[in-house]
Amino acid sequence: MAEAVTPQDLEISPRNLKFARESKAERWWAGGDPISTAWYNALSVTFPAGETFFIESVRRFEKQVPEQLALQIKAFVKQEAFHTREHNAFNARVKEAGYDIGHMEAEVQARLDQARETHPVVQLGLTTALEHFTAIFAHSALKQPELLNGADREAQRMWGWHAIEEIEHKAVAFDIYRHATRDVPKFKRWMIRSMTFLNVSRNFITGRWREALDLLEQDGIIGFKARWKLAWLLWGKPGLVRRVFLAWLAYFRPGFHPWQVDDRALIADAQQRLDLV
Repeated sequence: MAEAVTPQDLEISPRNLKFARESKAERWWAGGDPISTAWYNALSVTFPAGETFFIESVRRFEKQVPEQLALQIKAFVKQEAFHTREHNAFNARVKEAGYDIGHMEAEVQARLDQARETHPVVQLGLTTALEHFTAIFAHSALKQPELLNGADREAQRMWGWHAIEEIEHKAVAFDIYRHATRDVPKFKRWMIRSMTFLNVSRNFITGRWREALDLLEQDGIIGFKARWKLAWLLWGKPGLVRRVFLAWLAYFRPGFHPWQVDDRALIADAQQRLDLV
């Protein structure tokens, strides 16, 4: 059976947009909800350093891959560079709202610096795993836009824009990794990919959990109350993590490819809804 591939007519379109440069920074910008605000803020803390790492890990292979994939790398890099800029701006607003996130940013940077000491293909594998995480959360965000109904318009547009572009380039790192490891036996490649994803999954969720609790503590929400409310957000209702479980599990399937789910219709709808065309 032929391996699944990225659609030939896929368009990866870097959108050089800027958001919320003039408005006042609201502390609980997610509809006045400190729990949801803490989770999204914790995600945003990771993005600037993380996306810089992603850019580095894919660009190393630009001259080694087929021409079409090399062009996708260029578009990926532009998108991630714009994401880095906008989340730096968003994180500055988080700080303006009164949160101390410097130690969180430093911890993310330290973990990524440690990852940079590994082999380039290992770094690419980490990027591939993390890109799947961002893609499945992006899919969920566009499929259920009501998750941020209470947020201000510019926050909705920024998170929606980011989700759109994460879906567009969701297979770039995966395709590079598959090319870079093409001589590795398929079972071994599957085992390495799966074990990497398990490790990344644990670190990603536990890291954001700790950071969200830290942010909630800065709001005076501590102890069992903080943990219960955060757990309910992620696994209860709306269940931000619960909603992506099946998509997360799909990564372990032999023969998996990100574009086995073609979610470009979600992109078209979100572009119209959020005035991003």
